[in-house]
Amino acid sequence: MDKRRIHKIVWFIFTLCFTLVCEARVKLPALVSDGMVLQREQPITVWGWADPGEEIILSFLEKDHRVNADASGNWKMILPENKAGGPYSMKINEIEIKDILIGDVWLCSGQSNMELPVTRVTDLFGDEIRSYSNSKIRYVSVPLSYNFHQPETDVKATSWKSLTPENAMSFSAVAYFFAQDLYEKIKMPLGLINASVGGSPAEAWISETGLKSFPAYLNELEICKSDQYVSDVKNLDKERRNNWNAVLYKQDAGLNETPRWFATDCDDSSWNTTDLFNFSWGSDGLNPLNGSFWFRKTIEVPESMVGKEAILRLGCIVDADSVYINGVFVGSVSYRYPPRIYKIPAGLLKSVENQVTIRLISYSGNPEFVKDKPYKITCDGSEINLEGEWKYKSGVRMPSLPGETFFHYKPAGLYNGMIAPLLHYNVKGVLWYQGESNVGRYNEYQSLLSCLINDWRSHWHQPDLPFLIVQLANFQQSYSYPTESSWAALRDAQLKVSQTVPHTALIVTIDLGEWNDIHPLNKKDVGKRLSLLAQNKIYNNRKIVCSGPAYQSMSIEDGKIILSFEDGTDDLLPEKELKGFDIAGNDKKFVRAKAVIAQNKVIVWNDNVTQPVTVRYAWADNPEGANLRNKSGLPASPFSAE
Repeated sequence: MDKRRIHKIVWFIFTLCFTLVCEARVKLPALVSDGMVLQREQPITVWGWADPGEEIILSFLEKDHRVNADASGNWKMILPENKAGGPYSMKINEIEIKDILIGDVWLCSGQSNMELPVTRVTDLFGDEIRSYSNSKIRYVSVPLSYNFHQPETDVKATSWKSLTPENAMSFSAVAYFFAQDLYEKIKMPLGLINASVGGSPAEAWISETGLKSFPAYLNELEICKSDQYVSDVKNLDKERRNNWNAVLYKQDAGLNETPRWFATDCDDSSWNTTDLFNFSWGSDGLNPLNGSFWFRKTIEVPESMVGKEAILRLGCIVDADSVYINGVFVGSVSYRYPPRIYKIPAGLLKSVENQVTIRLISYSGNPEFVKDKPYKITCDGSEINLEGEWKYKSGVRMPSLPGETFFHYKPAGLYNGMIAPLLHYNVKGVLWYQGESNVGRYNEYQSLLSCLINDWRSHWHQPDLPFLIVQLANFQQSYSYPTESSWAALRDAQLKVSQTVPHTALIVTIDLGEWNDIHPLNKKDVGKRLSLLAQNKIYNNRKIVCSGPAYQSMSIEDGKIILSFEDGTDDLLPEKELKGFDIAGNDKKFVRAKAVIAQNKVIVWNDNVTQPVTVRYAWADNPEGANLRNKSGLPASPFSAE
């Protein structure tokens, strides 16, 4: 046998052995990785995959633990519980996991207000965020994933991050401020697992078995189990969107005329003028318009700004925009909610006239520049106000673009993709901020959220798993007269869950919202109130006041309703004029009521309602002015009582 053939055989054997060794390597779930935080004082589960029958040797805290993978290659170990501490290392066969902490792990879930990152709130809290680091606080984000057929066994690739000013920018802002405040009180490592998805309804987070009381959702899930159906709808949505945008681009005069409408030499002398917040440009007088709209404004900048980098703020815009300064593109946002904050490069602003051009895209009607947001250019302490009159012209009128089908909002999908893979990972409790997407179905939300809580507790095998719930913030227009409100009704459902489901609690945020933004920026107080709730309810510091006035009972005397509140929440803050109360008689026609505080009770009346039977507090989408608080500064939840 010649040497060449011998070399080939040796190389083949080496390659085969190397392949077998590689294939035999233990695989770990994404969460079991460097920097992880393990739950203290609970048995620690470590799991993964390997070749069937392979021996797994786990070394942790000077002890070895052994197990063999089962016939399917799955393995799991239950390690003894430990006190808080670290950092430690763990070795699993040939894998070493470093920088492990043991402390309290909180699962943060819900929709966009839980998902909203720290980077979005730096306008309010930038200085403290940039100056705060804490290696004892760790964060991991669960990437979006859904499955209609079965629960996933692992999440998509992700990693734990220590809290540094740089890493913090991707943290959930609510989770960030919760952990920051809580750590200062308990001085213990904290792990934050963020599994949240913007726009997601509650039913998407409940397992198939958990939805047994909701047949319509189970049937919707069955429909989505058809991969062909899902694929066809996605392809149709994509084709419709691409075709719409292609026609928009082809027919938009602002992009096809010469010069283009964002160019500095574009003649806009014949364009119409409008106030930035006048909605008439987006309507034909009866119907809202879709397509492209171009806006131009000529400004002069002070010498202090000329040639320097600046920041352009354009509030929020419905729906999408592309923005140009002196003919140069500076930024774009493709949907309505994010604040428009664009950098103007150094050298772009001139000492003579400057052109700001906005190409606004409306997909499905009611285009607008949202009021009470910043519209300005800032640089070195100087600013230019961009409100007032702009020139505008329609680029092209288009039909409405139907909304995309978001399959990750369908029942059970997010549970299977983002919650089921976490079930081996023990947690201290859950922070839940969700409900906006269920407002239109508020009548079922109490049952739905109760079902979700019990479903997760069952699958985690933690029947007392704490849930700390964030009640929806104030949002939309306020009115000077009583109104019916689906937002108030959903808040009431959240309140009732906290009153009827054990080991749940609620924070109130009706004073932290913004009428014109479903994503209010004050997440610091949201996080702090969650921390107060945790300190009182979970860490048993009963001296901490964690709730505003909690309605307990009512009585009626001499045509007035007298309201009492739970002990510990009833040290009411005096107000010259107590606002937010409505009252009604047997006809259930609510009118505004007067209210005063007397001996830590609230007396409510209206001289025209001589026989009142029911009262409501802060019952509105945006209960502006409602001011019932206790001396800890915490607001009362909206409520209705008969």
